Amino acid sequence: MAPLDSAGSGARVALVHDWLNQYGGAERVLEHLVDIFPRAPVYTSMVWHAALPAAYKQWDIRTTWMNRLPGIHRHHQAYFPLYALAFGGLHLDDALSGTRGAPYDLVITNKSGFCHGVPTGTKPQLCYCLSPTRYVWQFDHYAAREQLPAVLRWLLAPVVAALRRWDYRVAQRDTISFVAISTEVQRRIREYYNRDSEIIYPPVDVERFAPASEPEGYYLVVSRLVPYKRIDLAVRAFTELSLPLWVVGDGRDRATLEAMAGPTVRFLGRVDDQELPGLLARCHAFVFPGLEDFGIAPLEAQASGRPVIAYRGGGALDTIVEDVTGVFFDAPSVTSLIDAVQRLQAHRIDSQICRHNAERFAAPIYRQKILDKVGQLLS
Repeated sequence: MAPLDSAGSGARVALVHDWLNQYGGAERVLEHLVDIFPRAPVYTSMVWHAALPAAYKQWDIRTTWMNRLPGIHRHHQAYFPLYALAFGGLHLDDALSGTRGAPYDLVITNKSGFCHGVPTGTKPQLCYCLSPTRYVWQFDHYAAREQLPAVLRWLLAPVVAALRRWDYRVAQRDTISFVAISTEVQRRIREYYNRDSEIIYPPVDVERFAPASEPEGYYLVVSRLVPYKRIDLAVRAFTELSLPLWVVGDGRDRATLEAMAGPTVRFLGRVDDQELPGLLARCHAFVFPGLEDFGIAPLEAQASGRPVIAYRGGGALDTIVEDVTGVFFDAPSVTSLIDAVQRLQAHRIDSQICRHNAERFAAPIYRQKILDKVGQLLS
């Protein structure tokens, strides 16, 4: 086996990702892994290039049989009972540089679903755990969020129970080393899998962002517009406050959110990567109302010198310094969020302190910690 090198690794590495039909934080982490290990193929259940950056077409992406299922690219959640079967039967050593049967030295799974169940034999797996599988371990919360009918919940109960047993069993493999993205995810790994993990925070491209000389008066949300992001709290709170809120992003909740919004709330839709840094740098504060496993956007805001108003929970507890780089609200309610907005208005936040806090999560730090962990597993 070749030693690690500056290009990522001289070892033969395979990357595994749950699905590639949307662009979010998980995919941004995957981009950094591809950059660290440029020769590694990316195995995934399915890929939909229309929803992904054009650069992904240059990657060596290898899909399972699920890629041929009807409607899966737009509705991948409907097939969730099948992912364990697909990844459990996935053979990573079928093709490597045109050679059948060549083993990998290390498998890295970028996991929030079922991809950590991929067989690796005696080879080590570094499971970069974005979250233990939510569909399985937090099914009641997921079903309520997605408004699943009671009869469907009843029908799915035995399926979820079986998947929970499978998920726990594969997590016990002694070849798997878990790495958590936040303190909250580390806690869940211990609770659901009874496994220890270390924390390596996801990478933030802080060099893309810089503070502005003079911010403007609007507050900013950057998010997919889906129920669990709780953008409804921000829209209703800023409508009640008659303060300007700009919402960047799109999703199935957009029409509902626009219907409840007052005249001070603007929906900008998707914006390109060149426009986002300016929007962040000029906002008065960034609003982060959902419960997230980590949350890269609040750190991009802090890298831009702007404070964050966030729900007190999840990854925000790791990334925001209370009353220094932002404020928290304690309950997922409009009243609690309004109180936090008013408290922030009474604080003077130093933009350079926000920037310095974000630099703790810079991409080069992530890269080095991943390489150190890989070296440890391969030594």
